[in-house]
Amino acid sequence: MTDTIPDSWRGALEPALQTPEARKLGGWLRAQEGAGKAIFPPRGERLAALAMTPLDRVRVVILGQDPYHGPGQAHGLSFSVREGVKLPPSLRNIYQEIEADLGVAPPASGDLTRWAKQGVLLLNNTLTVESGQAGSHAGRGWDAITDACVAAVVGQGLPTVFILWGSHAQKKASRVRGLGSADHHLVIKSPHPSPLSAHRGFFGSKPFSQANAFLERHGRGAIEW
Repeated sequence: MTDTIPDSWRGALEPALQTPEARKLGGWLRAQEGAGKAIFPPRGERLAALAMTPLDRVRVVILGQDPYHGPGQAHGLSFSVREGVKLPPSLRNIYQEIEADLGVAPPASGDLTRWAKQGVLLLNNTLTVESGQAGSHAGRGWDAITDACVAAVVGQGLPTVFILWGSHAQKKASRVRGLGSADHHLVIKSPHPSPLSAHRGFFGSKPFSQANAFLERHGRGAIEW
């Protein structure tokens, strides 16, 4: 893991970064790149979610699994793709649900930077992936670091929305002590927006209006989805 930890997250992540697993992860990534393997997102963008959304500004957390593994797609924010890149199916379904939930016409761009800058932490469980190999970096050491990110948000005690799409995100959140029982957070669970599961309860779940109602009720302001 070679990217610089943003200052606002450094204190929260230092214990996880000092573990043998984290040090091993950094060496393994360097070895993979040294062997000529293409890894996404590129260096400098792997911690973009943390850089764009400082810890004390997090209002919503959306947990993804791992980055998109096609060239030019991943840029460090879960579910987001670079400007001009074709919308992945899951993101198309997310936009469809926003339109049904809020009456907001979907944008042409799949770049969710505008969400991140409003306090939506778009965090993947695993922050790197090999080109064309979905899930290839799972279990390599990212879990402890990203678990610590979620725990840091919970630990602030600020009213926060956690949007958990699919069993993978829900399992990750269950590892964070205090999240499920904290009455000052809103935890929204539904099937994943993937075409394989969206029709089993993601569509019609209205996570965006629920999130905004909660945030406004607690004086934290609505997100412009």
